[in-house]
Amino acid sequence: KVSRFGDDTTTLTREAAEKLKAAGAKKVILDLRGNPGGYLESAVDVSSLWLDNKIVLQEKRDGVVIKTYKSRGDAPLLGISTVVLIDEGSASASEIVAGALHDNKAATLMGVKSFGKGSVQQPQNLQNGAILKVTIARWFTPNGKNIDKEGIQPDQKVERSEEDFEAGRDPQLDAAVQKLNQ
Repeated sequence: KVSRFGDDTTTLTREAAEKLKAAGAKKVILDLRGNPGGYLESAVDVSSLWLDNKIVLQEKRDGVVIKTYKSRGDAPLLGISTVVLIDEGSASASEIVAGALHDNKAATLMGVKSFGKGSVQQPQNLQNGAILKVTIARWFTPNGKNIDKEGIQPDQKVERSEEDFEAGRDPQLDAAVQKLNQ
């Protein structure tokens, strides 16, 4: 489970991936549910654990690609059967990872549609001390899907109700385990 994309996410996920590989793992579930995002570079690094020199995302302004982010480094989880769990709380960097792994056919997405936060914002300092965030670009998956306001649709929709949560049931995780064991 990755709960956010912070300063330590790259190191922690790479260490976990190396341990999984060393242990002979054949299947992985990456849980991004409720992850509001964080650092773009961390999302690229996490995607790179599965992708070898592939496009992770594109940044576009006025319909023109201004920057392409590619996976980097070795990919210890390349070829490992993977399911990524997403929900309406999966946003921004979470959607970047989900979209990159999905579009590069490195993972199956399960859960419900993600939040849809795919904009690049730049803070502008105002004279009165306030800060205004200005959207300067939008993020697109490797296949050109606009994340902003649309979110990422799972390959397999699996709901998790409040009743499930309160009872300690996790039908989304159960479905992911079942998919990997087919």
